[in-house]
Amino acid sequence: MGGGNGAKAAQKRARNDKKAAPKAASQLKANTAAMSIICNTCKQTFLSTSREPQLTLHAVNKHNSTLPQCFPDFKPAEAAK
Repeated sequence: MGGGNGAKAAQKRARNDKKAAPKAASQLKANTAAMSIICNTCKQTFLSTSREPQLTLHAVNKHNSTLPQCFPDFKPAEAAK
């Protein structure tokens, strides 16, 4: 007596499920690469998606200065049309 078709089908399903399963990728490297906004005063980095209010809060609360003084290269993203 050999292995039945049911066992072979179950093994094949298990192999195919393993191949089709999405692999969990870490976002850590992508997030580190996206830290492109740097405060000139304290050199703290911010994600490239940071908006003006967040950067203004940092400048005022941490350094008691203005946004252009801490982030002279920052250009706010234009509103989507």
